[in-house]
Amino acid sequence: MYNVTFYLRRLHSLCGLVCLGGFLLEHILTNARVLISPASFNSAVDLLASIPPQIMIPLELGLVATPFLFHAIYGAYIGWQAKNNPQNYSYINNIQFWLQRMTAWYLLVFLAWHVFYLRFLVKGGGTHISFQLLQSYFQNPVYWVLYLIGMWAAIFHFCNGITTFCMTWGIAKGPRIQKVINAGSMALCALLCLLSLAFMAIYLV
Repeated sequence: MYNVTFYLRRLHSLCGLVCLGGFLLEHILTNARVLISPASFNSAVDLLASIPPQIMIPLELGLVATPFLFHAIYGAYIGWQAKNNPQNYSYINNIQFWLQRMTAWYLLVFLAWHVFYLRFLVKGGGTHISFQLLQSYFQNPVYWVLYLIGMWAAIFHFCNGITTFCMTWGIAKGPRIQKVINAGSMALCALLCLLSLAFMAIYLV
C-alpha cells in the first residue's frame, strides 16, 4: 500500500522549491531592475505584460496558483500538526523551524492581499503596473513596511525550505552536509534580503 503522506510531503516540497521558489526569484530579479533605473523596471514589466493572456493565464494557473494552493493548504495542515518549542530549546534549527511556520502564516495573509489588490483590482482593472504607480503606492509607510516584511518572509521561507527540501529528498542525509547546506541557504537568504531592501529603498527617494 502506498504511503500517501510520504508522497504528499515530497510534492509539497517540490511545489514550494521549484514552482513558488522560481516565481519568487523572478519577482525579485524583475523588481531589482529598478536599481538600474525606473525605465529598466518599466521595460521588464512591459515585457511580462506583452505575453498574450491565452498563454499567461494558463501559466499562472498551472505553475503558480495551483502549486501555491496545494503548498499552502497542505502546509497549513503540517503547521497545525507541528509542535513548536523555541522557548524551551532555542538552538538555531528549532528557531528556523518556528520561523518557517510563522512566515507561512504571515505569507498566507500577505499574498492574499497582494494578489487581490495588484493582480485583480489594479492590473485587472486596466491600470498599468509601473515604477510611478508603485512609488505612489509606497508613499504610505505602512504599505512599504508590510511589503518589505512580506518579501523577507517569502525569502526566508524559500531559503530555509532549500535545506528541508534536501533533507526530505535524501540529498542531505548527515548532520555535516545539512549544516553546510543550511549555511549556504542562510547566506542566500541574507543576500536576497539585502537586495530587496535596496530596491524597496528606491521608492522612498
